[in-house]
Amino acid sequence: MPKDDISEWKSTVDEASFTIRNMIKLSLKIDERMPVSELKIVPAEKPPFDMELKWILTPSNNGTEVLYTITADLNMMMNMVASGPLQKLADDETANLFSLLN
Repeated sequence: MPKDDISEWKSTVDEASFTIRNMIKLSLKIDERMPVSELKIVPAEKPPFDMELKWILTPSNNGTEVLYTITADLNMMMNMVASGPLQKLADDETANLFSLLN
């Protein structure tokens, strides 16, 4: 997430916890790690909704193709509250990866 939207950041190699401004405190951990191909992140503690963040990297002719998915089990009320910040997370993470790979 953009720095302005998070606070109370704590992390280790495999876990991170933080608060998303005006929304939620999350604790995430790496569930699966396959070097150079896949990374799956899930909640380390029970969140208000189930979620999974997954990166899949596939070599291609001139570089690497990346698929980033956020899966979240949101009821209608949580969808209204969380969909914007989750989209912002996806956009920010994609931009960060793009800058790292270029």
